[in-house]
Amino acid sequence: MSTSQFTPRVFSGIQPSGGLTLGNYLGALKRFVDMQNAGDFETVYCMVDLHAITQELVRPDLGNLTRELAAGFIASGIDPEKSILINQSQVPEHAQLAWLFNCVARMGWMQRMTQFKDKAGKNTQNVSLGLFSYPSLMAADILVYHATHVPVGDDQKQHLELTRDIAIKFNHDFGVDFFPVIEPVIEGAATRVMSLRDGSKKMSKSDPSDASRINMTDDADTIAKKIRKAKTDPDALPSEAAGLEDRPEARNLVNIYAALADSSVDDVLSQFGGSQFGTFKPALADLAVAKMSPISAEMARLMNDPAEIDRILARGAEQAREITAPILKRTYEIVGLVGA
Repeated sequence: MSTSQFTPRVFSGIQPSGGLTLGNYLGALKRFVDMQNAGDFETVYCMVDLHAITQELVRPDLGNLTRELAAGFIASGIDPEKSILINQSQVPEHAQLAWLFNCVARMGWMQRMTQFKDKAGKNTQNVSLGLFSYPSLMAADILVYHATHVPVGDDQKQHLELTRDIAIKFNHDFGVDFFPVIEPVIEGAATRVMSLRDGSKKMSKSDPSDASRINMTDDADTIAKKIRKAKTDPDALPSEAAGLEDRPEARNLVNIYAALADSSVDDVLSQFGGSQFGTFKPALADLAVAKMSPISAEMARLMNDPAEIDRILARGAEQAREITAPILKRTYEIVGLVGA
């Protein structure tokens, strides 16, 4: 079904697993803010706490991690007056639609999901059923809002393709045009931010070296120090993007600068081409501090008032259910569930 027949609506979410980094900001949160402020869409952003328990059910810290993630959303510029901000478990229609989609999706589809294979490793018979059916819940997260645009990283593209398959099969099986066939939104200079210590590896909170990443809770001095010590190579920056081939650390730092500056790689290289890293890294450090240190300060303020965060999320859940409850009710009617 063409998305043009639906209210333009963005949905995306992040797991509350702790340790937000610059990669989360540039790869997701900054893009979420840009789509909110563009005014072209209704925007719904989610802490996907039900996904967070698929690998580890007992999570005593889950509530605090959810609040920390919400603080990161808000500090990055997500405005609860402009966007709906929720944690997934407060909107029960997500889980209810996921069960119906479990009955639509095929085992073979799930078995092809590369993220399941990566997370399960050699232990596929001992992981939770929730981890296996994770993509079905992700499809429900999106389609319960009739979302038309889903900003994601490259690593989630396969899950979006499965969401399309589920929507198409449901519509076909029941002879309806009810769920939109969405397209992923994958764009930006730094949708995949790499380690500051190894440009071939993704920036990750799980890296044992804290110097490999910029945390969204780092203060100005820490941010500047990490940029100054970031791994580089001995050559000057090229004047054109082609010159970054086979230079992963240089490419990563240029990408980060471009994304923070809302610029392009070509524009950055036109400014700094021919410069040594002794010139470029201080400029990048200043830019990173200017952009990121206010976010860390606002996150700290919000985390000192968890009741404020809880109020924002409760209000978001009420707003979300005004959208999701009618869509789920109509889905039940299409399926033929009595009393829908």
